[in-house]
Amino acid sequence: MSPGITGVLEQNQIVNLLKQRDKSALAYLYDHYSAAIYGNVLRILGDEDVAKEVLQDAFMKYWDKIDSFDSSKGRLFTWMLNLARNLAIDKLRSKEIKKVQKTDDLADNVYNVESGNLIHQSIDGSGVKELMNNLREEERNILEFVYFKGYTQSEITEETGIPLGTVKTRLRMALKSLRSILRVE
Repeated sequence: MSPGITGVLEQNQIVNLLKQRDKSALAYLYDHYSAAIYGNVLRILGDEDVAKEVLQDAFMKYWDKIDSFDSSKGRLFTWMLNLARNLAIDKLRSKEIKKVQKTDDLADNVYNVESGNLIHQSIDGSGVKELMNNLREEERNILEFVYFKGYTQSEITEETGIPLGTVKTRLRMALKSLRSILRVE
C-alpha cells in the first residue's frame, strides 16, 4: 500500500485527493488498479514493453485529467479503463507501431518460407483479408474487434458505443455472409 494512505478509500475520496494533487493518491490508484488496466492494455497491444509504456502514459493522464472525471457519468475505474484503452488503440494505430509490425510481419514471413512452414502465413497471405473485403464495413469492423483484437461483444459496445444488440446482429450477419461466400468459392 502507498505510504501516507492506510485502509481502503472510497471513489470520491480518491478523486478528491487527486484533485488536491496528492501524490500518495496516485500511488494508491496505481497499487490498486494497475494490474487490471495493464491486462486490458496488453490484450489490445500484444507487446509487454509497449503495454508498460502505455500504462505509464495512462497514469500520467489520470493525474492530468482528473478534473474531467464526472462521477455522475460512471465509476472511476471505468473512466480510467476507457482512457487507457483509448491510449492503447492510439498507440496501435500510430506510425511507430505500424513500422514495427510491418518489420515483424516481414521477418516472420521470411522465416516461415525459409523453414517450409507455410501453415503460419500471415492473415494477409491466407486470403482472409480478401474475404473480409466482401463484407459491409460495419460487419468487417465487428469481426476485426472479435477475431483479431480479442474483444468480447460487451467490450465492443463499451469501446464503440454501438448497442450490444447491434453488435450481435452485425457479427451474426458477417458470419452468415462469410459462410455464403465460402460456399460459392
